[in-house]
Amino acid sequence: MPVSDYIPVIGLEIHSELLTKSKVFCTCSAEFGGDKNSRCCPVCSGLPGTLPIINQTAVEYAVKAGYALGCSINKFSVFDRKNYFYPDLPKAYQISQLNLPLCINGTVPIDYEENGEKKHKEIRINRIHLEEDAGKLIHDDLNGVSLADYNRCGIPLIEIVTEPDLSSPEEARTLVEKISLLLQYAGVSDCKMEQGSIRCDVNISLMKPTDKEFGTRAEIKNLNSLKSIYRTVEYEIKRQARLLDRGEKIVQETRRFDDNKGETRTMRTKEDAHDYKYFPDPDIRQVNFTDEDLSRIRNSLPEMPYERLEKYTGKLSIPEKEARIIVNNKRLSDLFEDALKCYNNPKSLVNFIIGEIMRRMNLGEIDIEKPMFTAELMAKLVEMSDTEKVTKSDAKEIFREMAEKGGDPEDIAKREGMIIENDTGKVLEVIDSVIAGNEKAVNQYKSGDVKVFGFLMGQCSKALRGAATPKVIKEELEKKLKSLT
Repeated sequence: MPVSDYIPVIGLEIHSELLTKSKVFCTCSAEFGGDKNSRCCPVCSGLPGTLPIINQTAVEYAVKAGYALGCSINKFSVFDRKNYFYPDLPKAYQISQLNLPLCINGTVPIDYEENGEKKHKEIRINRIHLEEDAGKLIHDDLNGVSLADYNRCGIPLIEIVTEPDLSSPEEARTLVEKISLLLQYAGVSDCKMEQGSIRCDVNISLMKPTDKEFGTRAEIKNLNSLKSIYRTVEYEIKRQARLLDRGEKIVQETRRFDDNKGETRTMRTKEDAHDYKYFPDPDIRQVNFTDEDLSRIRNSLPEMPYERLEKYTGKLSIPEKEARIIVNNKRLSDLFEDALKCYNNPKSLVNFIIGEIMRRMNLGEIDIEKPMFTAELMAKLVEMSDTEKVTKSDAKEIFREMAEKGGDPEDIAKREGMIIENDTGKVLEVIDSVIAGNEKAVNQYKSGDVKVFGFLMGQCSKALRGAATPKVIKEELEKKLKSLT
């Protein structure tokens, strides 16, 4: 039967590292990078006799994530040991949560377009629990060895488990993108997929319209880009459909996605929860919250994307399309917010961000994570352009230098002779010179061919760069030509 006749059933497990300064059960730095095995201690290395101490900030960040994703918070929560042996896990167990996680029963709305049709869907969040990350294995295929870097061991990690409410590659991609945005706005994770601070496991099964139960699922591990998530779901649906069409059974297994070949491959037989022999960790106390604790954490949440969107389209009168573009990139939204404090012209700032900054971002000329310019100086440049202190085209040139080297826009404009003085005397002098040197064009204009005005205007503007605004030049040129007719 065709792929379209099967019903895909998809659930996600999204792992996101939290932005704490130290690890979740010790005081080692949680910063990304560093020399191999330079950020670990006896606790996160799993040496015998060591005892974990829970990071309170990590717990509060997990609760913030729960609120951002519409979850309820358990006032009583317990940590468990998840037992399995793997070289990147030096204790041979992972401190995680099973039956009493921090957050449960959330909902994340997604809006997306599929096959030219705009759609909306509410995706249920089963749970969010806090756990420690494992280390990283580095495989040296040339020498046939694998090495372990334990710097990542013990980094605080939240696992967001959805219900199997998804049914297409686009829904899966959109949900991860939406959750990533919410976590960034909540201030709990930077969600840098290229650094592994957010990763996704995809569970997929197929069922026929007449089936009463879900099919056997396969889990595809450690997807670290939106493109890979989309391609994985797309491929796995087709793979399982082919097997079912041949009358074969789907094996419950863990698979990995080969990005180069665009296909999934078997890793191992899929484990169930009982295979990990979970039991409460005897070294970590239970987590208890009061109503006051939860109220304080909830009230500490920053302004979320849907709140900013409402503010932009309402109070600031920004068109919804442009507002969504800004809101959907937290760095750009923060830049806009800070610039607005310096120059209260939302429309001009949004136009500049979308038209100039995003264009240069797409060309790879700007790293918005570490820009060479500040929001204050960007706002100053936009104001200079709006007040015709510099021309629109010169403003782009000024910004190019700001983006590459930094600097104050006014200093750059002065150095390059771009400041407009509006010297009326010089304007009239140049206009007279242009008219005298272009007698044929002037006669055409006098005879009714108004199209040549653009040519004359261009000649004047070229000669008067920095001496007057286009508006002043145009007004004086029109007056002069009118006096000749």
